[in-house]
Amino acid sequence: MATIINMPRLSDTMEEGVVASWLKKVGDKIEEGDILAEIETDKATMEFESFHEGTLLHIGVQEGETAPVDSLLAIIGEEGEDFSALLNGNSAAPAETETETPKNEEPKAAPTNAPTIPEGVKVVTMPRLSDTMTEGTVATWLKKVGDAVEEGDILAEIETDKATMEFESFNEGTLLHIGIQEGESAPVDSLLAIIGEAGTDVSSVLEAHKAGALDNSSDSEEKQEEAPKAEENKTETATTPVETVSNTNSGGRIFASPLAKKIAKDKGINLAEVTGSGENGRIVKKDVENYTPAAKVEAPAASTSSIPSAVTNFAIAGEESTSEVKNSQMRKAIAKALSNSKFSAPHFYLNIEVDMDNAMASRKTINEIPDTKISFNDMVVKACAMALKKHPQVNTSWTDDNTLFHSHIHVGVAVAVDEGLVVPVVKHTDALSLTQIGAAVRDLAGKARNKKIKPDEMQGSTFTVSNLGMFGIESFTSIINQPNSAILSVGAIVQKPVVKNGEIVVGNTMKLTLACDHRTVDGAVGAQFLQTLKTYLENPVTMLA
Repeated sequence: MATIINMPRLSDTMEEGVVASWLKKVGDKIEEGDILAEIETDKATMEFESFHEGTLLHIGVQEGETAPVDSLLAIIGEEGEDFSALLNGNSAAPAETETETPKNEEPKAAPTNAPTIPEGVKVVTMPRLSDTMTEGTVATWLKKVGDAVEEGDILAEIETDKATMEFESFNEGTLLHIGIQEGESAPVDSLLAIIGEAGTDVSSVLEAHKAGALDNSSDSEEKQEEAPKAEENKTETATTPVETVSNTNSGGRIFASPLAKKIAKDKGINLAEVTGSGENGRIVKKDVENYTPAAKVEAPAASTSSIPSAVTNFAIAGEESTSEVKNSQMRKAIAKALSNSKFSAPHFYLNIEVDMDNAMASRKTINEIPDTKISFNDMVVKACAMALKKHPQVNTSWTDDNTLFHSHIHVGVAVAVDEGLVVPVVKHTDALSLTQIGAAVRDLAGKARNKKIKPDEMQGSTFTVSNLGMFGIESFTSIINQPNSAILSVGAIVQKPVVKNGEIVVGNTMKLTLACDHRTVDGAVGAQFLQTLKTYLENPVTMLA
């Protein structure tokens, strides 16, 4: 008897899932324990295991499509079994024509004049690589038309509104067409590339796309199983630098797809001993499956990407010259977010000056410990996290109907990059030591500057710290990083005359400015927060108590 398989709830916060990849196709035999598909949740891409045996009769959610939890995902039953009643009862889709016909019919009937995608052709669309991404810019193509593409190869580097991320192919074939050139931008789900067998004529696909007959939206009707949309891998690919050695047996970092890592873990395989066949030595699923203990890896030579030299405009005396530089997706996103914050949240600012003599002495003592290094900014971040625990009103977010009080403390640390500003987030900052905070900030800042930071590493902040002290700025104001209620601006430590015990002596002071959203933080609340922050910084031992 046919059994309905619904979209599973794979995390406690999951409301819907995206089918990243089907590992079985209609007509395949299914055994209990077989992996049916890879499903992308709000937290990770996970494998979905079958608890039933039979034949895969119907696929209800195509690759790249999103569906709510408990909606119809697939139907498993006996070969040739009539399951139309199940489809009608679930309003999912019309019945499949024949199990041996590799078609995954969608809920709506295809129009009779719909274009036919050639067999073996895969239409790759612009992926959604972050939760706020509406369009992407192709920064670099790593493959050109005519190149062979293997599963796991990096097709292109795509610039989102938050970072530049590598886009991995989950299909094999030849790159037949590139739809978006380097430097061009296009909305999510627009035609990015076409992959298929070498020599395949894809003119009909291109004509259908230009005419709008080829639907690339999230609820598109793919006419054949061999033409799914490219998976939107927004987890592991974000952290895979092109210029880094892929794997090493000497303790270096190993780059592998999430599925390859899981298979290796399940089989007890050391990935350091596996040779990657993906782009730049990236380890993919088939490398792990084909691995034998006798096969030893030889570290490939590091592939370095040439760094373009900075372009300088020289103006001839007496002449006027203006050049245009296209706004990047990151620059656009920054402009939009800061404008919304500045013009919607009523900002007000509070200033204090902190005696940093004890902090300087404490930092020097801590950094004398072997393999230990913290910065003054790490001390500020730690002090902020502890002050937020005492003043929860500052650790809030405003909505039109409610004020959200966050029990967790995630401090965002503003990092300057070539194209603007990003805010990596140190999660559960209050539970971390100074050295842990220092290590986390350095790691996240490095990823941000190399444009390899993952989207989830820049989300969820409840408070933000912006430090321009290293540039010699003594005092400044910042725009609140919404949905936070406040942001702290940190200036440089300055040596100056101060009064201590009635005497003028040389001291070291630092100016702090707190920008507050007056909808959630009143002046007295902000002032009390700063006083607590000052106490921690002027007496660092209290942060260790």
